[in-house]
Amino acid sequence: MTERRKDLAVIALLALILLAFFSRILFTDKVIRAPDIINEFYWWVDSLRRGGFAEFFKTLQFSPGWDIYINSGATDEGGGIAGQLIHLYRPLLLMLLPAPANVAWFIVLHLLFGGVGVYACCRLIGTGRAAALFGGLIFVLAPETVSLINAGHVIKIATICFVPWVFYVIEKAFQTRRLIWFMATSVILTAQFCGGHWQIVYYTCLALAVYSIGRTVGIVISERAQGAPSSLPRLLAYNLVVLFFFLSTVAVSLAPLANWSTHSNRGVKSGANQGKGGLERQEAMSWSLPPEELGAMVIPGLFGLSRKEGGENPTNVPSYYWGRMVFTQTASYMGLLPWLLIPVPLLFRRDKYTWLAVAAVVGGLLFSMGKYTPFYNLLYDYFPGINRFRVPKMIMFIPLLGVGMLAARGIDLLVREEVRDTVAFRRYMWGVAAVPLILATLFCSELFGARLWMSLLSPLITEPNRFEQGPQLVAQRWGNLVTETGIAAVLALGIAGVMIAFGRRWLSARATVIMLVLLFVADVWRVNDKFLFTIQLPEHSRGVKTPEVDFISKGIDHYRVLPVGGDPMYFATNKIPVLFTSNPIQQRRWQELLDVFNLNTSMADMLNVKYLVYPSEQYLQDKGQLDRKYQPVYQAPDGHQIVLENKSVLPKAWLVPSVVTVNGGLAPQVMLSPNFDPRKTALVESEPPFRMGAFGQEQSGFNGEVAIRTYEGRRISLSATTNANCLLVIGEKYYQGWQAFVDGNRTEIYPANHVLRGVYLTPGKHTVEFRFDPLPFKIGKYLTLASLALFAGMLIREWLLCRKRVKSEE
Repeated sequence: MTERRKDLAVIALLALILLAFFSRILFTDKVIRAPDIINEFYWWVDSLRRGGFAEFFKTLQFSPGWDIYINSGATDEGGGIAGQLIHLYRPLLLMLLPAPANVAWFIVLHLLFGGVGVYACCRLIGTGRAAALFGGLIFVLAPETVSLINAGHVIKIATICFVPWVFYVIEKAFQTRRLIWFMATSVILTAQFCGGHWQIVYYTCLALAVYSIGRTVGIVISERAQGAPSSLPRLLAYNLVVLFFFLSTVAVSLAPLANWSTHSNRGVKSGANQGKGGLERQEAMSWSLPPEELGAMVIPGLFGLSRKEGGENPTNVPSYYWGRMVFTQTASYMGLLPWLLIPVPLLFRRDKYTWLAVAAVVGGLLFSMGKYTPFYNLLYDYFPGINRFRVPKMIMFIPLLGVGMLAARGIDLLVREEVRDTVAFRRYMWGVAAVPLILATLFCSELFGARLWMSLLSPLITEPNRFEQGPQLVAQRWGNLVTETGIAAVLALGIAGVMIAFGRRWLSARATVIMLVLLFVADVWRVNDKFLFTIQLPEHSRGVKTPEVDFISKGIDHYRVLPVGGDPMYFATNKIPVLFTSNPIQQRRWQELLDVFNLNTSMADMLNVKYLVYPSEQYLQDKGQLDRKYQPVYQAPDGHQIVLENKSVLPKAWLVPSVVTVNGGLAPQVMLSPNFDPRKTALVESEPPFRMGAFGQEQSGFNGEVAIRTYEGRRISLSATTNANCLLVIGEKYYQGWQAFVDGNRTEIYPANHVLRGVYLTPGKHTVEFRFDPLPFKIGKYLTLASLALFAGMLIREWLLCRKRVKSEE
């Protein structure tokens, strides 16, 4: 059997293991019970399947879009277009595989891709196939990765699975010192970036920078020790190639997204973080890993597991998370065996790869602790980009990769005869044997010293969470802690027993590896089983139109709906525009309005909110507080939903005869006043270009009308007639990527009422057109096309050189 076939056989074995491990969520007619899947991701899946292949290919276009259905209009300025093309397989995969298990297949196939990447990395640095397979299993089966399924973080998992390939290609580049591999690193990073989870990519880039610097310094030191000529200038040039070629290749996404983020509630113009932009310190450091939870790397249920959220919950979780984070949907556990194997390469192979993997583990864990360390606080204050993200713990995929690489090297060394016969190995065995003893001692202290332990853990162990409260919590949590400690002690004893049996030559090397891998799989299966929970697909996620949706669809026209206490994405996927959809990153102006939004003001009128959809019980509670303009017009046959119509809603566009200049930040507060009438006056941030009617004076002579001619995502055209200077206000978000043309001539768009678009008109008949055509996307597109053309040229050159070498060898 050739070497390539042997590698393919191992990859096939990895695939079979994953199929067996995840069979519970793969071979089913149920869906993963994760709110982010049921309420968000599955809407996309369902819309793809309902539209079919023909409709899907119609939507593919190389131009930025504006989604009229969500959040009163939303865009990424074209930043996601490259992802649609590069990751075209994603929607095709989801359409081809049977629903609703296609979401699980999507996840597991990406995990296979990541596992193969770790296998390739391990082989590249010299481990055997069995050890490399074990490294891949650690990366894809560790609860640190698998529990992301419980959170419904589908795109996050897919993005993480590119990470091993990034490091494989950069290591190949350093080993060969060939330009094409450094350029390929940039291309892989671009593919990862276009996958959609930018925080994961940012952390990957940080880790890649540390790795490249470490490898460069190591090479230069080695050359100096050997008296060889320094390759520092060449290596620095190659590292700069990775940086700049990545920036140019990813420009089609990065340029529009960079511009988009500037105007978001995390951008520089947001005024947050003392005017520097980004998130406030407390929010940016949310979900920092508390130091005491490092103990959960050994005892997985130390602080409980999973969490409750609306709907069914697994019955095999005796205690939900009760640590110091706000809550957590995931577990940081990576398996006990990998940690016990890490000392082996530190004892027997202290080379560059061992130290780089150790740096990944230590640096990643330190980073994940966030606010609990001065290290992260310094990064927040001085390192660019850190303050744009929250959840420092999200970097844990980097320590996991480091642990997988070290454990693979560890098991590879462990079964070698020359290692087993050393004094250091015997000392290592003593250390391994001490672990179950320590855990057993801890278990006994918990059994017989419960009162002391509880006093030490108080008030943490007594603190209720948003799902659980009551005096039973302490006993429930303590019982789980003791049980988990006992299980960890038994597992450690089993691992130590196998290793000692090998050391005494009672087991062969092959049998030892098989037994250790089985112990690892059993260990992580026990934990992951608490996160792989499926339910029947809820009716509202099946694309079934409810009677209230049918009713609203007939009268929505160009208006919007606001589901109160309901799921807005259900309406959006049925082509009904909604006022608001939840997103931690919003346009700054929009977020400022949302912060003060009040249904009993004219805000809903000017934002074209025609319908409110209320759960009947909630409507009965809120009825007395709602303005009389909201009148019931429909009740669902089952009585669960009631639709209210806003009788004061403004049309999509209207003309106002007067404006008032206010500071931009004050406009939302002014709109809270009952005296503010958007029909008569608009709030603007600069003086109008010509004289208009005075505020407060009766405008009885003013007359005008507006008609919508075209209303599409990227283009809106109107006809307007007026007998006086006025401001045309359209109930669409003001956004820098839009252009306006009056009678074919380019004109400026002004922010009106803080979040809407306004165009000044003189008396007469006019044709007004709005087009969405942001400049950053155009610049990025041509940079990316040029970079890809250069890379294609380099690939052709490599192919020709390879053919030339083959012919010369013949």
